[in-house]
Amino acid sequence: MRSHVVATRTSYDAIAESYAEVFRSELDEAPLDRALLAGFAETVLRDHPDAEVLEVGSGPGTVTAYLHSLGLDVSGIDVSPGMVEVARRAHPAVGFEVGDMAALARPAAGLSGLVAWYSFIHVPGAQRQDVLGEFYRVLRPGGHLLLAFQVGDGTLHLAEAFGSDISLDFYRLQPDAVAGLLGRAGFELTARLVKAPETTSAASRIPQGFLMARKPG
Repeated sequence: MRSHVVATRTSYDAIAESYAEVFRSELDEAPLDRALLAGFAETVLRDHPDAEVLEVGSGPGTVTAYLHSLGLDVSGIDVSPGMVEVARRAHPAVGFEVGDMAALARPAAGLSGLVAWYSFIHVPGAQRQDVLGEFYRVLRPGGHLLLAFQVGDGTLHLAEAFGSDISLDFYRLQPDAVAGLLGRAGFELTARLVKAPETTSAASRIPQGFLMARKPG
């Protein structure tokens, strides 16, 4: 297992319960985020009524459960067994499993939608193209991808959170750079949004980027 994956798994295992408690209502207080997710869900269902959708890096399951409430056949994977346990407990009607976004246990062209909601931010630069290539592989022709990330340059490294020792890198990304990676992976960009910082949100105090793309076909 790659070193950054081990560090990410170990860190989120250490803080899973506290993280889930702090961010449990974050989506409730983010109307634009909910609108983006709803737009994504409607687009996927419009094009693929039998849609199967996967959220990669599903954490405590909040976004996966919201997409499920919108009528999607959706499940979540996360590299952290601790996070998966929290998600299963909080959202028993939704499926969650441990998995690595760089090596998805899904057949080629089997998914109609894929969401990476603030999980791609943990992928080092040298591996981002391969991860997007894996997303492309598992999506069916005409399938849709939604990415959410913090906008900026450089890396935020956390060695402590919620009273626990961790080692987490958060890579700030520029929308143009991510769009370029998507294009090289074969995707067609369909939507782009940058949300201004929100001082009332613990998670959104810097600009937030959202890109939606489609696998041609």
